[in-house]
Amino acid sequence: MIAPVNNIQFRVGVRGRASQPGDMHPVRDMETFSVNFNNGIESFYPIDGNGWARRLMTSKSLTISLSGKRNYLDRGNNYVAGLAYLSGEQTYSILEATFPNGDTLRMNCCINVTSSEGGAATEIAGLDFECISDGAPMYIAG
Repeated sequence: MIAPVNNIQFRVGVRGRASQPGDMHPVRDMETFSVNFNNGIESFYPIDGNGWARRLMTSKSLTISLSGKRNYLDRGNNYVAGLAYLSGEQTYSILEATFPNGDTLRMNCCINVTSSEGGAATEIAGLDFECISDGAPMYIAG
């Protein structure tokens, strides 16, 4: 199965970590979506390895980055943009992404707004943010 990125559905919890299913809203007018894994790999060189390294993945984190346009009429877009001026646990939320094959990723996250409101005079204002995992995500097969 080959599918375009626009078949991925994503939602954020607009009540932070207290969000219930009815509080999960899309962030409208996003144009790009990327998933990046940050893995901690420890290398060690045992004597019986004749100088060859052994490795073990000892940690993981996940960052989902979104970039698009600022939409003042959308609840999800307004929620994310409003986090730009907050810090600490106020930036905690939940992200859900449903992929074209029906699998769902659900994770507690910290939302890091990296850019909001700016652009050239003839452009639509932008909104860029990252959802950085806070703990292990749940990946549910469709």
